[in-house]
Amino acid sequence: MFRILATALVAILPALPVLAEPVVPDYGDNTGSYPFDGECDDPRFIGIGTSRSVDLEETGHDAADCKFHFELGTVKLWDEAQARAATVCEAIYFGDNSSEWANDGECDDLRFTGEGVDAILLWDDLGRDSKDCRKACEDGTALLRNY
Repeated sequence: MFRILATALVAILPALPVLAEPVVPDYGDNTGSYPFDGECDDPRFIGIGTSRSVDLEETGHDAADCKFHFELGTVKLWDEAQARAATVCEAIYFGDNSSEWANDGECDDLRFTGEGVDAILLWDDLGRDSKDCRKACEDGTALLRNY
């Protein structure tokens, strides 16, 4: 009787979609400058659980903090394709040129990442490197970090 019911259920139920395995990042190690401080300092991640500064040398060196925030859902991996789609330079308010690093040919605003962006970004330079960031955005070498 059970076999007949099971066969009937299989025949009438729609096929369930196969779920893709979730992407689990390689978190790296804890040899960075700020491990175990409660903030994810790895620039591969974005979200409210990340540090307020960005240093490319921290890539892959804050495993415990980044794993904690990733599993909590307060950070996610930065996705270049999504960032390219979300970066509309005409819609961005770039601010002014009052940064110490303004007009040096590199974007120093931590809202951005890419080839045209400096490797070390500070909270104090947010919206203060307008000319360099606008040019890098228009050239496609600066993309939004948080989209």
